[in-house]
Amino acid sequence: MIRGWYTGASGMNAQQNRLDAIANNLANADTAAYKRDVAVSKSFPELLLRRMNDDGLYNTPFGSADVAPIIGKVGLGVETNELYTVFEQGSFKSSDLKTDVALSGEGFIAVQTPDGERYTRNGSFMVGKEGLLLTKDGYPVLGENGPIHVSDDRFVINKDGVIYSEQNMELIDRLKTVRFDNERYLNKMGNSLYVPTDISGPAHIAEGDERPQFMQGYTETSNVNVVNEMVQMIEVNRAYEANQKLIQSQDTMMSTLWQRVVNVN
Repeated sequence: MIRGWYTGASGMNAQQNRLDAIANNLANADTAAYKRDVAVSKSFPELLLRRMNDDGLYNTPFGSADVAPIIGKVGLGVETNELYTVFEQGSFKSSDLKTDVALSGEGFIAVQTPDGERYTRNGSFMVGKEGLLLTKDGYPVLGENGPIHVSDDRFVINKDGVIYSEQNMELIDRLKTVRFDNERYLNKMGNSLYVPTDISGPAHIAEGDERPQFMQGYTETSNVNVVNEMVQMIEVNRAYEANQKLIQSQDTMMSTLWQRVVNVN
C-alpha cells in the first residue's frame, strides 16, 4: 500500500511539470518567435514478480501441473525525463517596420549580451541612441563584423541578411546567422534568447542551404497552438486528479488496516 502512495505522488509530480510547461506556452503565445516546450515522462524501471518455487511445477492429488514461474510486472511510478523545445516554424506577421525581420527556415541571429554571445529568432529590433541595432531588451544585434551600426531605420535587408543603406545602397554588414548540430538541446535563458550546451554543440556560421531567408517588415509568431495547449491542460488536470484519488484510496485502505489490526490485538 505504501508503494501506491509513492506511485501516485510520482504521477502528480510528472503532471505538475507538464502543467508548468503548458502554462508557460500559453503565457508566451503572443511572444514573437517563441518556441513551445514539451515535457516528456518515463516510467521507473519495472519489477519482475516471480513465484518462490520457480521450477514451474506444483503437486496435485492426481500428479503435477505446470505453471509459469513469472507472475508479471509491477510499475513503480513515473518521472519527468526531458523538457525540450519544439523548433517548428511559426507563421509570419506583417509589421511594416523596417527594423523587424523574420527568419524563414532554421537558424538563429547572434546577439551580444553581458553573459556573452547568445542567439535568438525574435527579429523585432529597434535602433538605439548610438545608432546600434538592438533587440527590444537592449542587446546589440551582431553582424559578421561585430555590432551593427545604422544611422536610422532607413536600411534594407535582403533575403541573405545583408544590410544596405536605403539612400545609396551602401553595404553596412550582414546579420550573423548561426546553426547548431543538435538545436533541440539548446537551453532557453529568457528574453527569447538561447544558449548552446555540450549536446547541442557550438554555433557555426550558416552558409549556403543552411542559411535561412530573411523577410524585412515581418515578425515570426510563436508556434503555440492555443487550442491544443488547452486540451492538453484538461488532460493533465484529469490525470492529476486521478493520481490524487489513488493516494486518497491508499490512505483509506491503510487507515482501515491499522484499525483492524488494533482491534484484533
